[in-house]
Amino acid sequence: MGVHAKPATVLQAYVRDTVSLDGEWKAIVDPYENGYYDYRYQPFDQRPEPPPGAFFTDSKMQNPWDLIEYDFDKAMSLQVPGDWNTQDTRLYYYEGSVWYRKTFDAPARGAADRVFVHFGAVNYRADVYLNGQKLGVHEGGFTPFHFEVTDGLRPTGNSLVLKVDNKRRADAVPTLNTDWWNYGGITRSVSLLVVPATFVRDYRLGLVSLDEWEVVASVQLDGARGGEPVTLVLPELGIHETAEADAQGLAAFRFRVPDAGLWSPESPRLYRVEISSGNDSLVDRIGLRTIATRGKQLLLNGEPVFLRGISIHEEYSAEGGGRVRDAAQARQLLLWAKELGCNFVRLAHYPHNEHIVRLADEMGLMVWSEIPVYWTIDWGNEDTYRNAEDQLTAMIQRDRSRAAVIVWSLANETPVSEARNRFLTRLAAAARELDDSRLLSAAMEKHYRSDDPEVAVVEDPLAELVDLVSFNQYIGWYDGRPEKIDRVRWEIAYDKPVFVSEFGADARQGLQGGIEEIWTEEYQEDLYRRTLPMLDRIDGFVGTSPWILADFRSPRRVLPGVQDDYNRKGLLSEKGVPKKAFFVLRDYYRGKAAEER
Repeated sequence: MGVHAKPATVLQAYVRDTVSLDGEWKAIVDPYENGYYDYRYQPFDQRPEPPPGAFFTDSKMQNPWDLIEYDFDKAMSLQVPGDWNTQDTRLYYYEGSVWYRKTFDAPARGAADRVFVHFGAVNYRADVYLNGQKLGVHEGGFTPFHFEVTDGLRPTGNSLVLKVDNKRRADAVPTLNTDWWNYGGITRSVSLLVVPATFVRDYRLGLVSLDEWEVVASVQLDGARGGEPVTLVLPELGIHETAEADAQGLAAFRFRVPDAGLWSPESPRLYRVEISSGNDSLVDRIGLRTIATRGKQLLLNGEPVFLRGISIHEEYSAEGGGRVRDAAQARQLLLWAKELGCNFVRLAHYPHNEHIVRLADEMGLMVWSEIPVYWTIDWGNEDTYRNAEDQLTAMIQRDRSRAAVIVWSLANETPVSEARNRFLTRLAAAARELDDSRLLSAAMEKHYRSDDPEVAVVEDPLAELVDLVSFNQYIGWYDGRPEKIDRVRWEIAYDKPVFVSEFGADARQGLQGGIEEIWTEEYQEDLYRRTLPMLDRIDGFVGTSPWILADFRSPRRVLPGVQDDYNRKGLLSEKGVPKKAFFVLRDYYRGKAAEER
């Protein structure tokens, strides 16, 4: 793990005392974006003095003749964090712009302190304004961002306004076509951080050698000039280290921990870490472990491990549906995975909220985290690439000290082409530079040999770049009838571990019938019974994450009485009720766990 990585762009806000701006926000639905453009379609925020009709000015009538055609005070309310689609039936299918406004007083602070406003995620584009002044723009629906607001705050009555736009675009990441719901809104928490002039922006820490029990760490200061002392303490291990920040504010550490207990699913040991510099400090909890490959083996802490996984969408429908809103909902998803016998979760198809990653640390679940380079992206567009790399950077920098995260994934089911290969090669290099202590993968696809249609082949230039050869396959659902599963043989010519990142079939919970009847629990159950032995025959097979833990909303799934806007491949219904296939996979995982003991 190198310490001279790219400068940190995230704030480690999760472990700081913050002033929450969650709760009720006023909202105006604006499908024509009248609050942003004039009637000539020119943006108001590009004028030297925006008119009061621009929604971000949050203007009020001062005279009886003032023409102001909006009023946040009288507008509808939406809860933050939360998506708008499940909060108001009128917005169920809505894709477009919604203005959010929150008023607040400035937090208490010292004369030299700085203040940041931090957003966990906003889907998809956020234009952010404070007291009528534009702070900036963020694109990407699942990554954190922040703005410094030190000089723009008033003592009382601050107005924070966002134009949130979730319209799909061909040049966006993800692009126009996905198989999940395009939930719009401020979907994760918003908070204010008060910090000293020089503060700890970010840190990373990880075990890099089992032989030497060596830990490498770095701390990134913001506002540093160089020479500032930085202290790193792990009190339970007797570690107390001090280093000086360089001219870029980066302090590097290297030390040994021969008496440390290693993090694993069986024993998710976390240690308190204390970081301080000057007037600032933060406290976190970290696990120490290694993840590596050796030929076709996957090694956790130097020992072979089998990934008993499941894929998860960041959706919780048991209480009204929509995006996961808090740690309790995230914990329930992971508890269901634990009931299934999992030691691993694939967080698809975008970076999930920080709650679930930190809970995985605590609960002993290894994690695959990915960015939404999904299906077909605008591969030749440099702005699209930059967007993807920005999301990759934010994901890695936020979570690269979480022991649970063992895989960074670059993409899902992307068709091979020269432009795609160049795009993903650049992304892979960026990921390695950001963090070379974890495995790199992507969910690839299979095809069949032209001379033998029962030999499935995984062959992709991307497989040369990654550590874990992962692919999705749906034999028995999109690809032939279930009996085809019994005949397929596999040809995967890489001396690397093989992971099956998706398989499955749709079933509506409670719909019963014969194994030949699609949509029934019995069909899905039979497909699982056939698929698992087939996967066991793959040379180098080290695990799987079937699709998917629970049914989730998708506008592609419109069959009345069966789908009703839900992808039904879940082993649980959207309400958390198990289907028959749940118990097939649970029994299989219990057998795998017994083999490892």
